[in-house]
Amino acid sequence: MHNLGYTRSSMQRDHILQTPDTFVRTVLPGMKDGVAIVHVAPAAGAAFLQYTAELAAGGTLGAASVQRFVYVTEGIADLATETSFKTIAAGGFAYIPPGLEHTFTAQQKTVLAVIEKPYEPLEGISAPGLLIGHEDDVLSAALMGDEDLQVRAILPDDPRFDFAVNTMTYQPGAALAMVEVHVMEHGLLMLEGGGIYRLGDRWYPVTAGDFIWMAPFCPQWFGALGKAPAKYLIYKDFNRHPIG
Repeated sequence: MHNLGYTRSSMQRDHILQTPDTFVRTVLPGMKDGVAIVHVAPAAGAAFLQYTAELAAGGTLGAASVQRFVYVTEGIADLATETSFKTIAAGGFAYIPPGLEHTFTAQQKTVLAVIEKPYEPLEGISAPGLLIGHEDDVLSAALMGDEDLQVRAILPDDPRFDFAVNTMTYQPGAALAMVEVHVMEHGLLMLEGGGIYRLGDRWYPVTAGDFIWMAPFCPQWFGALGKAPAKYLIYKDFNRHPIG
């Protein structure tokens, strides 16, 4: 039923909340048997592209001219390069460096969180290579000593990488210890549970399936609500000087 124009989605100068009721699906160049939900892109002021890819069995992503990070949220997919072949299940991830030809093919209905960004080289530091892993194999650490708020650094804290991707899991009632205001921008995909997000001077209820973009210096805070943990996948630019 049409809700007479109501949605939780919101686009503001320094943030976007995009909820599933407003998702529009499209096909990106090179995709086969799949669609993409573009969450944020340079057209909105972001320095990166983030989208969800929904692939049918046998569906593939198109090629990428820039570095690409893929996290499997549902299903199973095969990542093939000239020298390697890996099967990646839900919770698995892959970092593909720029210029590496590859194919990402779904074995069954599969959903991928995809981040693409031009690589920013750092003088004296070589670019990273192909990295494949699973979230369960990444050590979890308490954020600021709060055992109810666990962080997994999906990409290693290594100066070769110019961005970071983490998962953050909040027990019911857990919250960030402070309102954060910083130069890094974020792309955030809610994976499980829900809570309340402060973005700028607004407060939003959020739940699994929602996407949030936070511009640099956007005031931000999250607290988990409900009886189950809340979890999200979050991107931020990292390891580079703000003026290049």
